[in-house]
Amino acid sequence: MKQPHVRLGVFFLLTALLLMLGVTVVAQDVTTLTVTWWGSEVRVNKTIAVIEMFEAEHPEINIEYEYSSWGDYWTRVNTQVAGDAVACVMQQDYNYLTEWATRDLLIPLDDLLESGSINVADVNAGILDSGRVPIDDTNFIYGLSLGSNSQAYLLDVEAFEEAGLELPAWDWTWDDFEAMAYQMYDNTGRWMIAYGPWDDNSTWAMLISSGQTSFTFDGTTFGWDDPAPLVEYWTRLKRLMDYGAVPPMEMNADIVAASPSHEQSPIVRGEEAIRYQWSNQMAAVINSATAAGVEAGVERHFVLHPLPRVVGGRAANYLKPSMFFSITEGCETVDEAAMFIDFFTNDLEANEILLAERGVPIVPAVLEHLSGVVTEVEASVFEFVAAVTEDASPLLPPSPAGYTDLINNVFTPTANQVLYGEISPEEGVEIFREEGQAVLDANH
Repeated sequence: MKQPHVRLGVFFLLTALLLMLGVTVVAQDVTTLTVTWWGSEVRVNKTIAVIEMFEAEHPEINIEYEYSSWGDYWTRVNTQVAGDAVACVMQQDYNYLTEWATRDLLIPLDDLLESGSINVADVNAGILDSGRVPIDDTNFIYGLSLGSNSQAYLLDVEAFEEAGLELPAWDWTWDDFEAMAYQMYDNTGRWMIAYGPWDDNSTWAMLISSGQTSFTFDGTTFGWDDPAPLVEYWTRLKRLMDYGAVPPMEMNADIVAASPSHEQSPIVRGEEAIRYQWSNQMAAVINSATAAGVEAGVERHFVLHPLPRVVGGRAANYLKPSMFFSITEGCETVDEAAMFIDFFTNDLEANEILLAERGVPIVPAVLEHLSGVVTEVEASVFEFVAAVTEDASPLLPPSPAGYTDLINNVFTPTANQVLYGEISPEEGVEIFREEGQAVLDANH
């Protein structure tokens, strides 16, 4: 937690000096606002810089902040909730927004948005609606999106050339992916992809492509009735692992552990042809991989590409709020929290620092301003999201209450059993549906 000692020390020093000179000093009340977020070192540094900019413009507000990695964040904030000590402004995720709202841990933002305390006059209604959570007979906004995002594959152009492969079509399929993966491995020894297709977000994207979805909007049950696409999906992934075109499950834990560090990711080391990542993280990955190439004395080139589709299906990509800012229940500085979120969202100079690290900005004026500021790599991310938007599938429903339990204790262990070859894909889907529904039932 950042402490205000430096600012207060300067204040007292100046006060003493002015008193010595006979100048009357009128003390200004300072309000403390608390903020918390997760993210990489890049995000941490950018966020702190914007906080300091905000404090400079609002000397009556002092911000104390905490940050951590994604994995540590949720453990920490849940512990703080139990002790009634969670920050006033918290970074929220789409997968957890419903759970926190239904536990009465967040306040609705509708009044702050409608009054203009947080200016969203020019923001697309669909973007605002991404933060809505239906609870009983209400449908309030509990989080303001900090940027639009989509899953992406980063293709290593030189790896495809070395394998004798042309870059895939924009609307490529999982059949295309599998055929290319075998050729990639046979001709270069590289994995096609080291991590991604077997996580929950990629699985929901596959289901969207099949014309289904993850859950119903009210979160009471799954949004897919036909198990065939998931059976085929897990069967294909196991086949690719058995061939060696993607890493076996025995290596998965080490790969996942290295994933948050872009410098250590397999694509930077040249071990995979495709990197799976949300689009707002792609600039950091590209920069790390390019720097590694420069150090090795070689040029490297990358292309952003959508996820493969189910054969005959629609786009697997959808636009998702990268993350939100929410205001927690019990916050005693709601007005100051709204001022900070408004500054973070709308201030042009602040966004020159942030540079869409949390996703493509939601305010058109900010996006237009940044188009003349961003680097070529960052511009390519903007262009990718714009291209995906043209045929994107609908946004997934909000993750239901109990989502963490469902993923950690049902989906992940079941998928692991399938991909380790301990049970068949058909058995895995049956277990996932039955045990997953029990979790959903227990949370409604």
